[in-house]
Amino acid sequence: MKSVFEASTGLDAHMVLNLLEQRRIAGRIEGEYLQGGIGELAAMGFVRVMVAEEDCAEARQIISEWEALQPPGEKV
Repeated sequence: MKSVFEASTGLDAHMVLNLLEQRRIAGRIEGEYLQGGIGELAAMGFVRVMVAEEDCAEARQIISEWEALQPPGEKV
């Protein structure tokens, strides 16, 4: 599996994974529970949405289209 999205929170990762699953791309979230162990340190890049290697290109395209629709300053 390969990472197609690095989220700032577990909620953001679940939103993206749900978006991909609606388009019939299966995946999983890794690192979601690491945030609780970080404490006061910045926990960037630990929560990732992973998909099968053969779905990477399509998943990244779907995520790019979704990000383009987000209002300015509201990007996940």
